[in-house]
Amino acid sequence: MDKRTADAMARLLDIMDTLREKCPWDREQTIESLRKNTIEETYELAGAIDEGDMRHIREELGDLLLHIVFYSKIGSEQGAFTLADVAEGISDKLVYRHPHVFADVHAETPEEVKHNWEALKQREGRNADGEKRRRSVLAGVPVGLPAMVKAFRVGEKAAAVGFDWERREDVWDKVREEAAELSTEIKAGNRERATDELGDLFFALINAARLYGIDPEAALERTNRKFIARFGYMEQRAETAGRELSGMTLAEMESLWQDSKKQ
Repeated sequence: MDKRTADAMARLLDIMDTLREKCPWDREQTIESLRKNTIEETYELAGAIDEGDMRHIREELGDLLLHIVFYSKIGSEQGAFTLADVAEGISDKLVYRHPHVFADVHAETPEEVKHNWEALKQREGRNADGEKRRRSVLAGVPVGLPAMVKAFRVGEKAAAVGFDWERREDVWDKVREEAAELSTEIKAGNRERATDELGDLFFALINAARLYGIDPEAALERTNRKFIARFGYMEQRAETAGRELSGMTLAEMESLWQDSKKQ
């Protein structure tokens, strides 16, 4: 670590110590009370990444780093763990799970690395005698993940042990199958079953994204931004004409929509 980085980290730790001592708000925070803020900061970082704004990414990374330092400070006050424990723990884990870098295991492709990673995580689920503790392959997927991210990770982990389509093109048969089942339930007016089938269709599409190397969350966010921009264009055109969208016919709005796509 270079001196500037070391000095910056030392300054941040000193500031955290001072805040816990002198700031009423910081002093009353707990690990539980910070949880919501941490989630918000994580989404703000994701937004900055989507924008491709490096200055904004740097700022949001700083906010997340503050949270890590904050949690570690509270942990040290309770005698549970310190920032050093956190850093040592992740360092040990990285070395252990990268034997192709720090030991003599062979891995030339990202796929081989991921396979080795999952195998090591399964090995970690054994006791000192080598007996396997009952731990599902999917146990490492956090319960609190957003549904789309969770579905992607579940698919990844299942695929890591060989439960996947033999050819990625075959996933489209599953997508068509789930779409047909959804259509059937909707026509039957069965809301409960339609909800299940819509979930199955989402899951199949997310697996298709995984198989084709597409981040479904990023893809959907791009569509969100595109829709928002085009809808904003429609509102602006309507306002220029002295009208509101709510007073237009669907055909008039469709015409504006097509114009927005040309822009």
